Amino acid sequence: MTNILLTLDLAREIEQAEAQSAVACAEKLQARTESASAVRQVAGGYAVYCGANNPVTQAVAVGLQGPVTPEEFSQLEDFYFSRNEPVRVETCPLADATLFEQYRLRGYHVTEFSNVMARPVNDGDRNGNSPHLPVEIAIRLAAADELDLWVMTVSQGFAENYPITHELLNVMRMFAQARNTECYLARINGRVVGGATLAIHGKIAGFFGASTLPDYRNRGVQTALLLARLKRAAEAGCDLAVSLAQPGSKSQRNITRLGFQTLYTRVKFERPWAPA
Repeated sequence: MTNILLTLDLAREIEQAEAQSAVACAEKLQARTESASAVRQVAGGYAVYCGANNPVTQAVAVGLQGPVTPEEFSQLEDFYFSRNEPVRVETCPLADATLFEQYRLRGYHVTEFSNVMARPVNDGDRNGNSPHLPVEIAIRLAAADELDLWVMTVSQGFAENYPITHELLNVMRMFAQARNTECYLARINGRVVGGATLAIHGKIAGFFGASTLPDYRNRGVQTALLLARLKRAAEAGCDLAVSLAQPGSKSQRNITRLGFQTLYTRVKFERPWAPA
């Protein structure tokens, strides 16, 4: 597998692609009158709000377009603090040094690491086959009337990390309906056991939102979902497949087996909201 050389331009492209997925989710929520979702372009990236303590509620791609001024950073903080929400910023290590200086000056702390993993998409991915894939696993695009089924399946797979709330289900439903996003369901002997999403933004194929129901883990479901999305990414003319994984996690091991390499490790910086 060809090694990928990380450059600032490539980092910008990857981070902007993920940001666009988050923005698209917020825009879907904004179309609903009961939603308080919001988006603000700031410091070269996006501040996204999709509800309190929601995994999509964070800033992405900040600091990759050049220096971040104190005024810009204050705008970022005001966006979240005005909503009584902590500031959480997913930060690429190639971001401008002024961003890290603002973290230092304002008392931010690190709450999470995630590996940004990638591999080239090539013609060989079009077949989507693997001799090690159990034949009973079937992957297909979720139909329009299967949206709620997909939302509940993926949410149940994530329940260990995020409690299933009405707000979370609503956000996931909007994420699934966002532009350039496709949802897939995995079945074993006809039973739905997992799901995942594919977000296509230009030449970048984002592999997000993959989970398996607890009773069906360690049976190749995630590998099958990865292969199906690689096939689709090749058909769509994408050059690069990108996924996120916690360092040292089983997800990272699964992804690595299919040729993904760690391009860089993102760090989530956070500052809690405090009443004035």
